[in-house]
Amino acid sequence: MESSPEQPQSLARVVRAVKGWVERLGAIWVEAQVIEIRRRADASTQFLTLRDPFAEVSATVTCSRAVLDAAGPLTEGTTVTALVRPTVWSTTSRLSFECSELRPSGEGRLLAQIEQRKRLLQAEGLFDPARKKRLPVLPRAIGLVTGKDSAAERDVVTNIRLRWPGATILTRHTLVQGPSAAAEVIAAVASLDADPRVEVIIIARGGGSLEDLLPFSDEGLVRAVAACGTPVVSAIGHEPDTPILDLVADLRASTPTDAAKRVVPDVADELLALAQATRRMRGAVATRIEREQNWLDQVRSRPVLRDPTGGLDVHAERLTGLQARLAQAVDRRLEREQMSLTHAVQRVRAMSPKATLDRGYAILVDGAGTTVTSVHDVDPDDDLLAHLADGRLVIEVRDVEPDPVPIPVPPEER
Repeated sequence: MESSPEQPQSLARVVRAVKGWVERLGAIWVEAQVIEIRRRADASTQFLTLRDPFAEVSATVTCSRAVLDAAGPLTEGTTVTALVRPTVWSTTSRLSFECSELRPSGEGRLLAQIEQRKRLLQAEGLFDPARKKRLPVLPRAIGLVTGKDSAAERDVVTNIRLRWPGATILTRHTLVQGPSAAAEVIAAVASLDADPRVEVIIIARGGGSLEDLLPFSDEGLVRAVAACGTPVVSAIGHEPDTPILDLVADLRASTPTDAAKRVVPDVADELLALAQATRRMRGAVATRIEREQNWLDQVRSRPVLRDPTGGLDVHAERLTGLQARLAQAVDRRLEREQMSLTHAVQRVRAMSPKATLDRGYAILVDGAGTTVTSVHDVDPDDDLLAHLADGRLVIEVRDVEPDPVPIPVPPEER
């Protein structure tokens, strides 16, 4: 392509020429470290920034969403192997790389595999908190799965003995790294789970690299622990180490020492708590006895209990008063009735014929026994019978003399 100050080439033509020359280089596999991931939910093209692990060289890489998702969960710092093809952006003339395939490598590959396995097991519900079993307060026997003469074994046993000297520990030694480690741990867990004395199982291992801890992310071991009827405590590595076993175990301990603290109580703390509880109980009992004694004293001080017959005396006085009132009422009623009867007798006697006769009057009857009440009822020479107060008289009528004016008869004599 010829050019001069008088006949320059257009920039677009030059950029197109460079783009064509660069894209003739073809695709090539490179190993790099991901230092930035820019995901765009609304676009099909995603952006990555890759850096050479051993040189200060970085490049921008584009890929489709499918390529990025197929690589699994990537994080910044992951080492990957990428199939890239160089290209030039026509609008900015910027050199970039298009990635058609992306694979994690080294620890990144292992992490991707573990993450994929973790998602599969999580979808089955093996990590559900509802499946986790509670640890016993004081287990009869503690199963321990660990490496022989390992620091993890010493940490667990020493701390259990310090916290609860009488604890029973049943240890199963296994490999804790390497291809055969997972199978040996599975067999040890099954053996301890079948022992009726064992009430909790600890799987312990010290820290290590990601490759060293791979057996504790084995799918078979995870499923065996999930199916275990005995509570399982995972004590693998240090605080940052999180194999899949930690997620399926009934309890995750950050270290083997922490596992010992979680499994058995501290005898000194328990004795102190027991002493405090005993003091509180004695105080509560003494307080209750004192309260009940005060109540009993108050009850005994009441008049009804000091003199149980006192209440009866009150009722007896009331009954005596009622009896007196009743007697008085009966006497008054008898007096009234007696007086009424006397008056009635007097009235009856006053109205009787005998009372009239006692006053000097007489009752006349004719021969037929009919009372004579008028001079017109008799004739001269008639015989009459006069009834007096003390006897009878036979009287002969000599003459009849009617009164010109009738003499009024008192009402009581009518």
